[in-house]
Amino acid sequence: MSDTHVVTNQAPALVDFDVADSPALLEALHREGAGWAEDELHAVGRLAGSAEAQEWGRLAEAHPPVLHGFDRYGNRIDEVEYDASYHHLMEHAVGFGLHASPWSDGRPGAHVSRAAKFLAWTATDAGHGCPISMTYAVVPALRANPELSAQYEPLLTSRDYDFGSRPPLTKRGLIAGMSMTEKQGGSDVRANTTRAEPTADGSYRITGHKWFTSAPMSDLFLVLAQAPGGLSCFLMPRVLPDGSLNGMQVQRLKEKLGNKSNASSEVEYDDAVAWMVGDEGRGVPTIVEMVNMTRLDCTIGAAAGMQLGLFEAVHHATHRKAFGKYLIDQPLMRNVLADLAVETEAAIAVAMRLAGATDRAGQGDEREALFRRVGLASSKYHVCKRGPVHAAEAMECLGGNGYSEDSGMPRLYREAPVLSVWEGSGNVAALDTLRAMAKQPESVEVFFDELDAGSGADSRLDAAVGRLRHQLGDLDAMEHRARTIAESMAMALQGTLLVRFGHPAVADAYCASRLGGDWGVAFGTLPTGVDTSAILERARPKL
Repeated sequence: MSDTHVVTNQAPALVDFDVADSPALLEALHREGAGWAEDELHAVGRLAGSAEAQEWGRLAEAHPPVLHGFDRYGNRIDEVEYDASYHHLMEHAVGFGLHASPWSDGRPGAHVSRAAKFLAWTATDAGHGCPISMTYAVVPALRANPELSAQYEPLLTSRDYDFGSRPPLTKRGLIAGMSMTEKQGGSDVRANTTRAEPTADGSYRITGHKWFTSAPMSDLFLVLAQAPGGLSCFLMPRVLPDGSLNGMQVQRLKEKLGNKSNASSEVEYDDAVAWMVGDEGRGVPTIVEMVNMTRLDCTIGAAAGMQLGLFEAVHHATHRKAFGKYLIDQPLMRNVLADLAVETEAAIAVAMRLAGATDRAGQGDEREALFRRVGLASSKYHVCKRGPVHAAEAMECLGGNGYSEDSGMPRLYREAPVLSVWEGSGNVAALDTLRAMAKQPESVEVFFDELDAGSGADSRLDAAVGRLRHQLGDLDAMEHRARTIAESMAMALQGTLLVRFGHPAVADAYCASRLGGDWGVAFGTLPTGVDTSAILERARPKL
């Protein structure tokens, strides 16, 4: 072989490692009451980091879903064909219980266990996480109709992935989705025009157009439509009990920036059969139960992307030399990597804290429910905004290699923005933070109680909490300042969690930079004196 083709100074592929072997994730798992799930989490992490599962993820994105509207004879079939790799991913995600296991698992910490496993598993592919997340989220909303819940919940929580167009009650397990937004309204679902007409048998007939319906091959959908009494929520099966399609016509699949393994579609409802969930005219409060759960998964997903990007960047810097030294030994690169690690640990800490709040709220803890309401809205805003910036910097750590598709980093970069867009874009999430505090003022007290638990541990954190109190006390132009307020709340919460529970070097770096103001705009601008060695030791993927 010619010497020009001898490959040196290249990092080996990051495969066959345990994605879950992360100190920040494991510490949070135990802290939030799910230490019993550590062995399960490692099993998920080992498979997620395996060469086989990583290849499933690559193939699922490289071969995106294809819509077949008609069969060879011209009959309407509305079938979406997926690559076999997508089904492998779905089968394991459902088998691990990532779709709905907390609703059938009475152990304390069930939502925390599921959150940690979801965070680890989505390192394979983010796209299939969408139907997994929607199935997780549909169960609490469906409980607004006990009769429907009794029929479908056992199948929604089943760990059997049973793909195919058949009547839902004949299958071993079900996947669910939601169909809310319309082209004239987007997040403003009260502008929806889809109609729901009541019939003599108690069902409704749905007619209208939906601009975004992800995973259109799901078995069940929660749909918003205008009933005689106002905007209401309905459960719609894709296939009727007699095996016929239920008037749900897939018009086209969306061509998206990323999330390509997930089929997002426009659908037309033509006299489709559905049953009401919740009270007539109360569609938004009913489906908000689902939206809150998917917002939690957006926050977890952003943290998952950060962790994967950090692993790839640290792995590359550990094996790549420049100017006679490994990249990871060069001070400026250490600053960049440590800064990425600090952001990652902060995201994991708050995502897992919110999963813990979900657990405790479900067990009747009203204070945790209040905390979760405002903590989730502000964290969904901030953590998901940080994801794309983090992905860009992690990609740059690999240089030109990172910008090349075969590194996997462009896929990570394309996935990051959707988490800020889904379930209410940045403005919606920020305004929802204000709305939550206005509707339930007691939630503000509960939120500050959480922040005050770290009082006195770090003067920079104390100052940030004081500034936040002042921000919330100034009622002038609150809507104009909504993003600033949501960001300040989320960062104060992350700082509190790190000071109370995190590694001292990580907490110090976070408070010095994010809360103390000693920080530039870009990653890699941590102040001197930060213990980058301790931070980076926690960030190395364990091969």
